[in-house]
Amino acid sequence: MYRYAPKPKDDIEVIERMNFWVEKKRSWGFWKLHKRLKKDGLKVNHKRLHRLYTEAKLNMRRATKRRVPERVKQPLVLPIGPNITWSMDFMSDAFIGGRKYRTFNVMDDFGREALNITIDTSIRAVYVIRELEQLVEWRGKPEKIRVDNGPEFIAGDMEEWAAGRGIELAFIEPGRPMQNGLVERFNRTYREDVLDAYLFENLDQVRERTSEFIWSYNNERPHDSLLDCTPREFLMSYGQLPASYEGSRLDFPTFQHDHHLAFDMSHLQVVA
Repeated sequence: MYRYAPKPKDDIEVIERMNFWVEKKRSWGFWKLHKRLKKDGLKVNHKRLHRLYTEAKLNMRRATKRRVPERVKQPLVLPIGPNITWSMDFMSDAFIGGRKYRTFNVMDDFGREALNITIDTSIRAVYVIRELEQLVEWRGKPEKIRVDNGPEFIAGDMEEWAAGRGIELAFIEPGRPMQNGLVERFNRTYREDVLDAYLFENLDQVRERTSEFIWSYNNERPHDSLLDCTPREFLMSYGQLPASYEGSRLDFPTFQHDHHLAFDMSHLQVVA
């Protein structure tokens, strides 16, 4: 008697080659993979390959991590005048009820000036560009802005905006926040004086207290690195104010702030 003896399925070679290309080209789909294996000389039926493909769950959407371009280490050189180098960074905190919010901080490296702190529950690249546009209109544009590799800063919209404005984006190396040390030091002061000092219930309270902080930081707080001058005193002595402000007012100009408005802190809970 004769009968058919089934041949054992040897899928090892196909699986190894399939895994090789999947690891190398994560964006390839099934048919692209099938054509590549045929070019590699593997005689594999598409039904057989699809069975192995689904068994390995490669038909499921694979999460890919966006790669950050290689960054070149740049020394933290202090500029010789205002509007040469700005630094910006994000911070986060939460209200009493647990809802989180973010702050977008911008400073001028020359005189350690706090140019602006934007506060909202969500701040994306388009939001950042809008705030920078207002800041440039008020202050004038810088030659360079030092940033980390956050998604808002590496976004295509941000790159196009900077190129259109003729502003260089100086990216620090990933995981090296000390390369953006000036704004990191500013963040620490802001957190100690505002975010960690009070319990807030809403955005208006944070914005109001932050507005007071900006004016006080620029006009009242002496800096060791500025010969014990405040940012306003240092700028008046060694820098130059924008033409629109020279001689027009005695107070240091700060974006989105009017220090004449009375600030009532009675509704805030001070953290001991």
